Amino acid sequence: MATTTTTNAGAQAAPGKPRLSFWDIWNMSFGFLGIQFGFALQNANTSRIFETLGADVEQIPILWIAAPLTGLLVQPVVGYFSDRTWHPQLGRRRPYFLIGAILASLALCIMPNSPTLWAAAGTLWIMDASINITMEPFRAFVGDNLPSEQRTAGFALQSFFIGTGAVIASMLPWILTNTFDISNTAGEGQISDSVKWSFYLGAGVFLLAVLWTVFRSREYSPAELSRFEAAEGAAATEAHETLAAAEQTQRSHRLNKAGMLTAALGVGGLIGLTQAGLQKELYVLAGMLIIVGLLWSIAGRLMKQGRYKNGFVAIMDDLLHMPKTMKQLALVQFFSWFALFSMWIYTTSAVTRHIYGATDATSAAYNEGADWVGLLFAIYNGIAAVAALALPWLAKRTSRRFTHMLCLILGGLGLISVYFITDPGLLLVSMLGVGIGWASILSMPYAMLAGALPAQKMGYYMGVFNFFIVIPQIVAATILGFIVGTFFDGQAIYALIVGGAGMILAGLLALRVEDEG
Repeated sequence: MATTTTTNAGAQAAPGKPRLSFWDIWNMSFGFLGIQFGFALQNANTSRIFETLGADVEQIPILWIAAPLTGLLVQPVVGYFSDRTWHPQLGRRRPYFLIGAILASLALCIMPNSPTLWAAAGTLWIMDASINITMEPFRAFVGDNLPSEQRTAGFALQSFFIGTGAVIASMLPWILTNTFDISNTAGEGQISDSVKWSFYLGAGVFLLAVLWTVFRSREYSPAELSRFEAAEGAAATEAHETLAAAEQTQRSHRLNKAGMLTAALGVGGLIGLTQAGLQKELYVLAGMLIIVGLLWSIAGRLMKQGRYKNGFVAIMDDLLHMPKTMKQLALVQFFSWFALFSMWIYTTSAVTRHIYGATDATSAAYNEGADWVGLLFAIYNGIAAVAALALPWLAKRTSRRFTHMLCLILGGLGLISVYFITDPGLLLVSMLGVGIGWASILSMPYAMLAGALPAQKMGYYMGVFNFFIVIPQIVAATILGFIVGTFFDGQAIYALIVGGAGMILAGLLALRVEDEG
């Protein structure tokens, strides 16, 4: 690997991958600063843009559904192909960093200029797809380049850059309004100049930060990775390289059985929803079950015919036959990300209504509250950046499972506490817990997972693992609007309570994970 390190032979993780210097890890993680600029601007301002363009509070979750659906489709595919990519100059993962960064920067410039609500929803879809193309290989990048004992530190440094980027990006509208006197209000149906200029600046930072990683880091070649795996006693062969006839039959039977059961559950749910006359957004969940069931059945048929050496069958088969650690982490991820999504899509509505008493998106009180939410998002990300540096220390002295449990419980309590606050300033206390939870979510699951995955398929499995980030977001996007509208009279604050309870449950489930690190 052509990279500059400050380590000597005695500091190597012999006979496997050499330990990298702090600055090597810094360079390979720096692109996340830009990626999080994009995500933070999206998370803090998209609901504001939707409401400005005329969306009702009950419509916001279904408009957000583009983001998780895009991740569900893009990340496994990008992971699968990045495992099989090798460019003489750009390497394995970095071609995807570069392509995604260019597309995402363009989408960031377009988003605040959306003329209609549905144009904004469509742009969100494109923007999130582009960000996912860049982001997915970054997780595998750490697994590729670092020895096992440095992976916790590598993912923690990614969390540091995520937090740092999000602090600045989330604060941009507030900074531009209060420092440069750029207007944070606009006419009905118009996006304020502070939001527009925030997206333009974010686009530039996104591209430049990713370019830093592309040109200041290097990668091991496939041959080098194979040698390291062999030296470490890891399985260097491709999964699905050769399956015996009996195993093909067994796997195809499992795929068909899972497909039929899942599709039947989806059809039953669709019939029940139709008869009950419930909101159409809930049909998305039933439709997803039907589609996944059909895909499993198709994969089972191809497996039975011996046509299993392709990405589609690999994705569907490994989704059903995941490593045990991955299955355990899947439940933790589900409830963690359900909570996060409830926070991202409902905090603006919750704070502006519950604390500021504002319902008019054009009013000064609403925009003051929305700006404060942006600042709060910056603060919890800043806390995450600092907390990320302490997580390896705590994990070393306890365990990664305990560390993750503790952080998630603090995050859940932070979300629930918003309900009891009337002074906007006290929301800073809530963000302390949220920030600690966020730091752990961005690092600990990946550090635990990486040790359970074969290096030859690191990108692919990281992409599949993204299902358990995306699926809870889709569930949240489809049911939270129904729950808030039906049971809580449209009061968004209760979505944060539901999310907080989910994060506490995720923390308790983290103690069940078998961590090989």
